Amino acid sequence: MTKTSAVELVVVPCLADNYAFLVHNGDTGETALVDAPEAAPIQTALDARGWTLSDILITHHHDDHIGAVDTLRGRARVIGARADAHRLPDLDLAVADGDQITVCGLQTDIFDVSGHTIGHIAFHMPDAQLVFTADSLMALGCGRLFEGTPAQMWDSMQKLRALPDDTLVCSGHEYTTTNARFAASLDPDNPDLISRIKRIEAARAAGQPTVPSTLTEEKRTNPFLRADVPEFQAALGMADASAVDVFTYARAQKDKF
Repeated sequence: MTKTSAVELVVVPCLADNYAFLVHNGDTGETALVDAPEAAPIQTALDARGWTLSDILITHHHDDHIGAVDTLRGRARVIGARADAHRLPDLDLAVADGDQITVCGLQTDIFDVSGHTIGHIAFHMPDAQLVFTADSLMALGCGRLFEGTPAQMWDSMQKLRALPDDTLVCSGHEYTTTNARFAASLDPDNPDLISRIKRIEAARAAGQPTVPSTLTEEKRTNPFLRADVPEFQAALGMADASAVDVFTYARAQKDKF
């Protein structure tokens, strides 16, 4: 559990390797859920703290992110992308890129981060230093491009990379160990990556999640945020390539890894 002033963040493991997130504002008593892969562990986490959901935020339409929405919704306000509404549970509030809403008394900015899917959104709570990215920006990775193009995903990565460095990146899966092995295959001499891999190994050995991560460490180690970084381009032998071409190459290599 992470606590920033009156705001608490609880990471809830679900299914085989998914994460849901609870955000609770102690000042307002409100609680939001980001994505709903599985009802039982989320309800257990709520009951243990005496919290009731006021909002459910949905990042994208895949079943492992929306499967428990209808079971958990009760009186909660369900919020998702207007562009993806036809594939989501019934929405009480449909949002789009650039919208600013209030969740748990917190300013929440909406980003379109299409790539993994079209209509995938991220929720940024600047005052709580949190961004919920699901399967767009992930710990040491990014989501597979099921619907979008590499150019779209690179654009999404740049939007998220521009957030403050101390932002906590709350992504949707425990894929970090595999992502780390892949990152090391591309960027083996990166000292920040080498030290991060040691921390990941220690966390997993202790049964701890590797999510959330800080945007600072993602910027220094995540290959999908580094497509325009000269040192990374040189490591790939692509010093004269465009950032989109570098990103496209890295994503293609990950698909085969």
